[in-house]
Parts: sequence; C-alpha cells; structure tokens
Amino acid sequence: MERGSSKHAARVDDRMSDEVRGEVQGIPGGRAEEWRTTEPPGEDQPGTTEVLDDAESERFSRFGRYVGLSALPGDRDALRRSAQDLQAPDDILDDLDRLPEGQTFQNLAEVWRALAE
Repeated sequence: MERGSSKHAARVDDRMSDEVRGEVQGIPGGRAEEWRTTEPPGEDQPGTTEVLDDAESERFSRFGRYVGLSALPGDRDALRRSAQDLQAPDDILDDLDRLPEGQTFQNLAEVWRALAE
C-alpha cells in the first residue's frame, strides 16, 4: 500500500508543493504568486531599510535594555523615569537628557535617530 494524499491526485499535490516551496525553503523572492509578495510600508509606517553595523547594533541593544517599552510612546521625561526605574547607568541617562524637550517618541528607533542628530 502506497502512502500519500487521499484528497488529491499526485499531480495536484506536486503543484501545491511547488506553490509554497519558496516560503518553506526560504528562497528570497520565492513566492509563487504575486499576491503573496509583501507590500511596502505605508506612509505612516517606518521603512525597514535601515541596517545597523555590529557596533551600533550592540549600542542600540544596550540602550534598549534600559528604556522600558511601557514608557513608549513618551517624551524625554517619561523615558528618563523609565530608565531610572531600570537602574540605567549614567551614560544612558546622559543620552536621554540630550533628547529634545516636548517631542513624543513612538518607538526606540525614533529615540535612537534623535540621539544621532
């Protein structure tokens, strides 16, 4: 007795497996149908083209450990309070003090960009 799908013929099974091969095997651009391609970010959404080098990625990660996500969205004072609650070192607190006053940050990436300016 041969094991296989009892719902479809072998030809249909082969076609169906070809349709998802790119997703299953992780082949870049391997989506079988156009409607499965990802859409670009909207006008109000951040792009994903920014890539940090290893050193900057490590600094961003360290910075993010001391800013609680519950403080976001938040302004400079809310972020600083959160960092103090998480016992952030002085250099992190100094960075937060450099943020512009009165600006509300939606996520850590916005905070990081503001510090880079």
